[in-house]
Amino acid sequence: MSAASGRAKAPRPAQGAGSLRVGRLTKPHGLKGGVKVELYTDNPELRFVPGAVFQLQVPEDSQWFGRTLTLRELRWFNETPVAFFEELPDRTAVESGVRAILWIDEDAVAAGAEENAWYDHQLVGLSVRREDPELGTVELGTVAEVQHFPAQDLLSVHTPGGTVLVPFVEAIVPSVDPEAGVVIVTPPPGLFDESAAIEAGGPASGGSANADESPAEGESGPTA
Repeated sequence: MSAASGRAKAPRPAQGAGSLRVGRLTKPHGLKGGVKVELYTDNPELRFVPGAVFQLQVPEDSQWFGRTLTLRELRWFNETPVAFFEELPDRTAVESGVRAILWIDEDAVAAGAEENAWYDHQLVGLSVRREDPELGTVELGTVAEVQHFPAQDLLSVHTPGGTVLVPFVEAIVPSVDPEAGVVIVTPPPGLFDESAAIEAGGPASGGSANADESPAEGESGPTA
């Protein structure tokens, strides 16, 4: 009879025939809820999508037994995958869940993957534009960063007049097209210094046919 290892048994979570073991939480990364993941899949871009729900294989006496984790984002740091989950807001929470093995229902992922979910690297660098009934498509700036907060995410947009934080909600950002490299926004009045943006970029496409048509006011050109 072998000696007891002292480690509690971690039973496999009950799932359907399509369940897959895709990773294991290894150690915290930073203070804001990041956790390094040892991947057990060759297709993390298909398994670790925003909104994916993971069953946890943990000991029965763990506080995470019978619970799930919902992925907010998977980032890469020096070729190491780091996951951020809705239920792990800080380092303390992450430490309580390390060594958990992640299982996912492949059929549920295929059926329920969010259409309007993107990784940060898919958004950074996209052109931010606004549709104007008179000017056509107006170039406002470029997405420089995505900032994550409990209430909502923000797009940090570099414009000729400075940095603008745009709430990443459908009412203000109705269209995101990474393949075309464009984000369409419907900003509330005053959010952007559009006189500077129009002078810097003009109509991006399909705009006014007359190139000399410009706002009568605010004609101070952007600084280099």
